[in-house]
Amino acid sequence: MSAEAPDRSLPVPRFTGGLPGAITSAARLRQVVRSGLLDTEREEAFDRFARLAAMMLGEVTAFVTVVDERRSFWKACVTASGGTLEDRQNTVEQSFCRYVIGTDRPLIVSDARVHPVTRDNPSVESMGVIAWAGYPVRTPDGQVLGTFCVVGDRPRDWSATDLQVLETLAHAVAGEVALRMAVDDARAARRAAEAEARHAGDLAAVLQESLLPAGLPTVPGTALAGAYRPAGSGVEVLGDFYDAFRVPQGWGVVLGDVCGKGPQAARTTALTRSTVRALGRDGRDPAGVLTVLDEVLADWNDGDGRSPTAVAYCSVVRHAADLVVSLCLAGFPPAQLLDADGQVQEVGELGALLGCGLALSLTTSVHIVAPGATLLLATDGVSEARAHADRSMFGEDRLTALLGSLPAGTNAAHIVDAVIDEVSLHAGGVFSDDVAVLAIGNPAPDS
Repeated sequence: MSAEAPDRSLPVPRFTGGLPGAITSAARLRQVVRSGLLDTEREEAFDRFARLAAMMLGEVTAFVTVVDERRSFWKACVTASGGTLEDRQNTVEQSFCRYVIGTDRPLIVSDARVHPVTRDNPSVESMGVIAWAGYPVRTPDGQVLGTFCVVGDRPRDWSATDLQVLETLAHAVAGEVALRMAVDDARAARRAAEAEARHAGDLAAVLQESLLPAGLPTVPGTALAGAYRPAGSGVEVLGDFYDAFRVPQGWGVVLGDVCGKGPQAARTTALTRSTVRALGRDGRDPAGVLTVLDEVLADWNDGDGRSPTAVAYCSVVRHAADLVVSLCLAGFPPAQLLDADGQVQEVGELGALLGCGLALSLTTSVHIVAPGATLLLATDGVSEARAHADRSMFGEDRLTALLGSLPAGTNAAHIVDAVIDEVSLHAGGVFSDDVAVLAIGNPAPDS
């Protein structure tokens, strides 16, 4: 979903007749209670999102809020200077969040003193609120718990990039809430001992599926195919993911592998995927996207080295009969380009893992995928898959040989299936690491 600014051509609601009904909705208030966030201490998981917003937007105070029928509680509140506000709530009548909940959409205000929605709000005077921008934080069932918002003490024309940052972080906060709810549900379910193992597997599958798209988009003249297989018995959430989305002039395609497992890996994966989407839609080249992502992940990891992340990101643009693929690899194995005659070559310039807080130099390489050719990206779960008998690795050479053995013109979906089947056969059906494979094909005209 792209950044959503208010349509100023439409009538603006004034909320002069009391609170919007959505705020006192029983269904919404049940989810507020279920979240377990009201009247709790500050937590690093939420403060980190607020710090990221304050760092990236500057001269703002960033909030994560949860709103019940009486007040707006500030689960996180961080200023651009790094300080915090300790008085962590105001009444719902004073809160700008009520407007977001009442309309179920973002509110973007350049100057609250003159904006028709906010000019009569007492916080304009009592808190010095002038610029304000907020996005809904939703539970998995769509109820609005509160907002991810930023406040400035001077008028501000919010840029499209500002709004993309806020929207991305609001989705990440919602992901953190969803993970907590899922963990709470899992703990409750584990009270029934006979269902514990089955529920753990189901929970991992649900969480892992939330990190993958429901399906790859249909791109005219292009064949996209992807597959994911979990490690072991599938009861741990790991960090492999893939995605494809529109960018200026074409499509963005990303494959990622977050080190680690469990909720921490899932959180980093959700942040990585959302950030790549936002930056790619802003028209940046692949190296530019991954360079900014590295800064975001380094701050997210807070310099402690958790969850280093490998990402392959490319933009795909059609030029006449060819696909022009601009590719950047960060901690990723080379991509494999299978041409229409069955010849295979490794492509892409290798770069370091992201999010480690180290000096980084990334390069975008450009490759032509001619009619009948396919570009294959795979996480290291493919090359490092180990045989059950002798623990030998599958390896890059075996992957190259497999692709070269396929009939000329094999389509993207069949290539992905062949790789998954061969790796599974090598590993005896049990993967030691997650495996994700993504193929970008340029079908021949007669296929």
